[in-house]
Amino acid sequence: MPADLETDSVRLRETMAKALAEDGVLADPAWREAVEAVPRHRFVPGFYLPADERDAHGLTVWEPVTAELDYGRWLAAAYSDTTLITQFDGEEPDWKNPAVRHGGAPTSSSTLPSLVVRMWADAEVSEGHTVLEIGTGTGYSTALACERLGSADVTSIEVDPHRLAQAADALYGLGYTPTLAVADGLYGYWPEASFDRIVAACSFRAVPPALLAQTRPGGKILLTLSGWLYGYARVLLTVGADGTAEGHLLGGTVSFMSARTHAAPVFGNPAHWAAGLPEKARTTPHSPERISAATEEAFHLRFLAQSAVPDAQMVTVGEVVHLVDAVTGSAATLAPYDGGWQVREGGPVKLWERIERVLDAYDGADRPGPETFSLHVYDGGQHLRHPQMPGLPLPRP
Repeated sequence: MPADLETDSVRLRETMAKALAEDGVLADPAWREAVEAVPRHRFVPGFYLPADERDAHGLTVWEPVTAELDYGRWLAAAYSDTTLITQFDGEEPDWKNPAVRHGGAPTSSSTLPSLVVRMWADAEVSEGHTVLEIGTGTGYSTALACERLGSADVTSIEVDPHRLAQAADALYGLGYTPTLAVADGLYGYWPEASFDRIVAACSFRAVPPALLAQTRPGGKILLTLSGWLYGYARVLLTVGADGTAEGHLLGGTVSFMSARTHAAPVFGNPAHWAAGLPEKARTTPHSPERISAATEEAFHLRFLAQSAVPDAQMVTVGEVVHLVDAVTGSAATLAPYDGGWQVREGGPVKLWERIERVLDAYDGADRPGPETFSLHVYDGGQHLRHPQMPGLPLPRP
């Protein structure tokens, strides 16, 4: 390791903090001080970055980056506002002999610093708060919280024991001593409850009841809701004395990896599902691109559509869009036809018909943004509400 690593890292930390402040991310001086103090490179001895071009099969080529392989690239990336992938498919890399990867599903990462700080700030975390972080990951976010609040007020849990061991080594090596535990975020962490703030660095299909029970009345929970259509929304909930909670969705297009117990099931070959659909098709007034396009509105609409069909998954093969619900056995296909789209659907749940109702209501309400929706969590369920749209239930946790 180069002798001037510490000098280089201090300079790069200051540069990163300055850039984040200029972007409006570090409005709170206390969080800026934390970013300037915590050496991110200590938490990412190795990670993957995507190559410029895909392989012959169209898969992303992931190149390993370590100080030994390329010191300059490694350190520059560590202090860039970038998410650094540290694990694929739950398999821990051998960073002493790392190999190029082709494709794969990221299962652990060091989240981009601007989002880490944004999460802590959006949760309205401040001195004196006791905090539960769900998803320790590399430990960088945990270190920022310790720097700001003091280690005694920070608890962080991680489902992957190897990940947590590496994070613990980095944290303790820097003098941070938060409470760390291997645990499933779905159930929070009862031994250290109750908390003033709970912040999740993974996503859930619905708000886990254990988190409400572990939050003090008046405390807040910040988490990302997601689902099997890969629709995402962030929500900041305030917990009431009666154990209910409510809050508004937050703006922006943030996504997190799903909690592993909430990951989508494998459903097989979409052609097999399509073969069992009725031959008769109907015209639909809505293009599937309304929920699949790379736009902020489609990002928001995909979450609303997902709330109406929480067990559906979507995949495109050629020009045909398939919706498959492995829970109920329902399916639908959308295919281009005469300048528009035709849909075939079968099974107990008419998947696209439900999505059409959401799109019609959304258009009728003049296309409201995320911040106009509220989430209400109570003993009987969890519902998104909007004054001009019918309630959308989330799946039971």
